[in-house]
This record gives sequence, C-alpha cells and structure tokens, in this order.
Amino acid sequence: MENYTVDEYALCTRFKSKRKKKRLIKEDFEKQLIQIRKLEIELWKKRRNLPLIPLATPYQKGWERSFVLREDIVRSNEASFYKTLLEKINTWQHSPEKSFKKKKKRKRKHVYVEKLQTVKEFSESEWRSPKLALTEKEKVHFYKRERWCPNCKRYKIHYVFNEPWRYVFRIKPYMITHTKMVDAVLESEIQILDNYITNLNLRYKINKLVDGFSYRNKYYQTENSRELNPIKNKSQHLLYQQYVDEMI
Repeated sequence: MENYTVDEYALCTRFKSKRKKKRLIKEDFEKQLIQIRKLEIELWKKRRNLPLIPLATPYQKGWERSFVLREDIVRSNEASFYKTLLEKINTWQHSPEKSFKKKKKRKRKHVYVEKLQTVKEFSESEWRSPKLALTEKEKVHFYKRERWCPNCKRYKIHYVFNEPWRYVFRIKPYMITHTKMVDAVLESEIQILDNYITNLNLRYKINKLVDGFSYRNKYYQTENSRELNPIKNKSQHLLYQQYVDEMI
C-alpha cells in the first residue's frame, strides 16, 4: 500500500474513484430529470384526453364568422365542386361583437376597422407536401404570389385562391354546448409536479437535457418564493422613508 497512491489503489480494487462517483451522481440526476419530463408529458396527455361534458344550459360566447357558398353558385352546376373545396380552405373567426371590428390607432386616434379574413392560403412547403388534400383540378384555382414576411425579413411564396368572390361571410352565434371534464386528483398531481420543478429551478435543466436547448419562456419565468427580493421595484425615496419610520 505504501508504494501506491490512493487513485492507483482505487483503480486496482473495486472501489470507485472520486471522479467516477461524481459522474455517476450526475448521470443519476439526469435520469431523474428525464423521468420527470416523461411523467409531466403523461399527466398532460391524461388531462388533454379527458372527455367533454354537455352543459345543461348552453350559452352564447360572442359570434363566429366563416365562409359559405354564394347563392348563385349554389344553384350552378359546379356547386358540389366548390363546396368540397370550401371544406378544405374554409377559415373561422370569433369576436365578442357581431361587427367583427378591432381597434386600431391612426393619426394618434383610435378607430375601429373590420378584421381581415380570407380563405386558407398555402405556403410553398405545404403546397409541395404529399399530405396536401387538394386534387389536381383544385390546384388549378390557385396562383403563386410573393409576399414580404416581416419576421423572416424576406419574400415568401404563397398559393392563393383566385376566385374568392364565390364565397361570402356567414355570421352566427358561437354557442358553448360542452365543457372539459375536470379531474381534481389529476390537477393536484400536475400542480405538485410543477411546484417541485419551479421551487428547485429545474425547468431550464430539463429542457436543455431533453430538447438540447432551452428558451427563457415567459410562461416559466415565475419568481421563486424563496428568492423574492424585498426591495425589488422600490424607489430610493420609499426605502429611505421606510428606514426612517423603523428608526422612529
């Protein structure tokens, strides 16, 4: 034993070296984080798959706007074709007011303008995708258009329907007839797990480990109650006044 160092002796025996112990502790901690993510996803799926319960008394929540065939198109010979096409490109909007107007600032004044709504447009990747539900006959009624994308800072190609006049708006009350079932036990388990992740600041580590990256999402940037700063967002005058009051 006198001729060997501690590391050499540990290497020749079954004892784990100090470096290997640290590595095993880290790997075990990472495995626990992966299991936490799997449990969280499983609980979210259970909540998402809860059935809908019909309401005893349905109620109206605003208005719903969508497209329907124009009356003269309904009476034409191609009514079935454009009706089938509309099922693939129809869009819906909801608004608390029947006028479907939104507030917009123009020349330092707030005015109400009508919300823009068009039938569905397809991006270049969606157009080339084999999952596209359009037939060759339906594709003929679309044209290619370049549009500036402010987010990407470049022009992007879209495929737009060339006969939007065949459809008109239909506004109807948006009725709520069902509600999602609430499982109290499941909600408690989700809240307990979320509190555990938040209190130990594990969200960033889990995302970094599982996804390979982690963004500072505002949804997860909740302050830890153990780390609240008592003088945060307080002016010097207010702090000095509190100090004087305490001294008095």
